[in-house]
Amino acid sequence: MKTILVSAYAVNPYEGSESGTGWNFILQIARFHKVIAITRENNGADISKWMKLNPDPIYHNIKFVYYDMPYWMRFWKRKERGAMLYFYLWNLFLPFLAVMGKGLKFDIGHHLNFHNDWSPSFLWLLGRPLVWGPIGHHPKIPVQFLKSRKERWKQELLWLAKRCFWTLDPFLKITKAYAIRILVINSKARGVKKKNVLMPAVSGVLYPFHKKEGICDTRFTILSIGRFVTLKGFDIALQSVALFLQRLSTEDRTKVKFKMVGKGPLKEQLQRSVEGAGLNDVVELIAWMPQAEVMNLYRKAKIFLFPSHEGAGMVVTEALAAGLPVLCFDNCGPGELIDDTSGIRIPYGVPESCAAGFADALYTLFQNPTLQHKLSLGARTRFEQRFDWNQRGLELQQLYKEVLQEEATAPLETEGQWSAADSGT
Repeated sequence: MKTILVSAYAVNPYEGSESGTGWNFILQIARFHKVIAITRENNGADISKWMKLNPDPIYHNIKFVYYDMPYWMRFWKRKERGAMLYFYLWNLFLPFLAVMGKGLKFDIGHHLNFHNDWSPSFLWLLGRPLVWGPIGHHPKIPVQFLKSRKERWKQELLWLAKRCFWTLDPFLKITKAYAIRILVINSKARGVKKKNVLMPAVSGVLYPFHKKEGICDTRFTILSIGRFVTLKGFDIALQSVALFLQRLSTEDRTKVKFKMVGKGPLKEQLQRSVEGAGLNDVVELIAWMPQAEVMNLYRKAKIFLFPSHEGAGMVVTEALAAGLPVLCFDNCGPGELIDDTSGIRIPYGVPESCAAGFADALYTLFQNPTLQHKLSLGARTRFEQRFDWNQRGLELQQLYKEVLQEEATAPLETEGQWSAADSGT
């Protein structure tokens, strides 16, 4: 059993997204190896509480090391303000303050999160094989979907910053050069082609229920979940449902329910759009809720509508796990998470034509329960093959095995670095 040192800035078993992914990656690695997991000090209380309330023998394979920079070097950080700068500095000093300073020894270094491809790792300073990722980035939102000049300028400034890192940051170039494997979340991630391994950061567990053919449920419930921001495309989702409803009879309209779950700056705007379109009887905006309650929404839904422009989408895997056909854009994010057996992908165009495309897909599935059931079965199969956490653990085990084999047969260029025998495992 080897020792994997994991740099995981965000780890929390009580949260989803980045923090939940960090926790589950560590658990999967610990199925086969010893893990030294370095994370922020403010994650410690929740990790300890979870491990106490949910005992598991696998914890014996995990050693958490809590590290933060001195207060005088981080007093300026306030929640999201300054988060990316602090993340950069946190990683820069990690090899010195959290590894060398504590005498930690290991066989493979794995820089786990944040999942962006424009911020470097510094684990290469420790002289062990480096696995970097999963990494990636959100693609640009097509300009026709941006509602204001402010949104367009904000996107351009963000991409200017990314380009500066991609082209000017010498440490990013060193990270790419030293990494023996680069895990990428989609086909657009900026890794190194010969080192890239496609491994979406999103995974989950199968929900304990099945969508069975023949259930006498006449309600056609459409579900969307996410932050109410432009990136998620809730405006297109709402337009799509409105166009879909126009094609239904008065009786069929009573069978449709559209539930949008989330929070964010566009909530009031979406509520006004619902009221303006006269959709109060069909559309329900639901505040963010605990995962157990979200599971109940998945159980009762028939379709997952997700016209997001992002580069991934944790909720897509949750929908697949629940057996929901996914309707999304044909892009490098959700569009690469599903296939033709598990959902329907709509090509980009002008917003009006895209909304019409999603409306057509909704109408087709409403009229064809057999196709709906076929895609539901395909969704669960897609999840089992690509996104089950246990499957991800097996993939990581095979990847580490290959990395160690390559190191063992590599030329003497590694001479002078720490050897695997020095790790004490």
